[in-house]
Amino acid sequence: MATRSQGRRHRAVLKELFDVAVAAADPMRVVPSVLPPRPKGRVVVIGAGKASARMGEAVEAVWGACEGLILTRDGYTRELEGIEVVCASHPVPDRRGQAGTRRLLQLLDTCEEDDFVLALISGGGSALLTCPAGDITLEEEQELTRSLLASGAPISRMNTLRKHLSRAKGGRLAAAAWPARMLSLIISDVPGDDPAMVASGPTVADETSPEDARKIAAHWSIGLTASMHAVLASPAGTWPWAVPELSRVENVMIAAPAMSLDAARQHAARLGIRVRVLGDAIEGEARDVAADHAKTALEELAVLAPGETSLLLSGGECTVSRRGRGTGGPNAEFCLALACALEGAKGISAIACDTDGVDGAAEVAGAIIDETTPARARTLGVSMQAALDQNDSHSFFAALGDQVISGPTLTNVNDFRAILVSR
Repeated sequence: MATRSQGRRHRAVLKELFDVAVAAADPMRVVPSVLPPRPKGRVVVIGAGKASARMGEAVEAVWGACEGLILTRDGYTRELEGIEVVCASHPVPDRRGQAGTRRLLQLLDTCEEDDFVLALISGGGSALLTCPAGDITLEEEQELTRSLLASGAPISRMNTLRKHLSRAKGGRLAAAAWPARMLSLIISDVPGDDPAMVASGPTVADETSPEDARKIAAHWSIGLTASMHAVLASPAGTWPWAVPELSRVENVMIAAPAMSLDAARQHAARLGIRVRVLGDAIEGEARDVAADHAKTALEELAVLAPGETSLLLSGGECTVSRRGRGTGGPNAEFCLALACALEGAKGISAIACDTDGVDGAAEVAGAIIDETTPARARTLGVSMQAALDQNDSHSFFAALGDQVISGPTLTNVNDFRAILVSR
């Protein structure tokens, strides 16, 4: 009875910590604190990403109705006063995103020197800003995206390749607004918080080359079509800072994973829990990161005195190299691999969720485990290892009733992982 009661308490605390982390990155909280007074003259608000409509809502709460156009993921829209919101598919782009991106570029083409453009950029913008370069078709971009998602490549490599095959990424969105002045507010969902990688850096200069893109495709076995090779062979490239078209752009990072981890840390401290932050920019295969975290958790358990509780926090972005035909995402796969590695170790519970509410392509934020996970799986006749081998983590946790389903959170500061260790 005591073990079940402790498990329920641990689960409640872990879910509470996730909610605190998400709330810390709510655009309604972070945007007003950095928004300048509304400039005189024409103001145009644009945006792309899972948090962009919520960011637009925060802008209009301060500035009032604005002219503009924002692209966001299905389910992440908001009713705005003046800004139009267009929904499109994510993570694989679709024709709605393509049409919306064209309209966005056309709107920016009307901007003049005395106009002010406010760009609202967040994770998810890479798929939503769909304007293939050269003769690349939407179907080719869709297949490229699927290949990238299955490759296990880090987001920085994925977005470098995407930039060089797009008319909107890699600084091109900002260049389209020139000579207007632009302020770009960015919510980071990438390890290291490089603004040039968030949503593939549509308002940020890029220092990579087409050769870098070709090497990434080769290293991760990403097939490129003839039209993609033609684009990478052209001299256009992306937009470096030296060009005049980016001379009037200011990029400001307004929320990042470290902010949310710190909010969770402070909340845990108020609960009397000792906290260790393992890092806010951890990358790697989900199952490998889980193995490292399991080792750390067991080491932590070994040094705790009776009655003590410790919390291990981490953020960043794990990847999954698709091996099987199951349904899963990096956070659920992390939890499944962690449960396999811990083998029911007493007193350890964990949660891993994407702060945008979507783990992979499923409408599931992530999952939660505790010491009872292996035994309950055996009772149900579900194999943890078989599910891991098939990348079928979402199905596994659905069977156990241990999925975390938050719905759209309207923000995106990447993965949130928390492990409670109690003796």
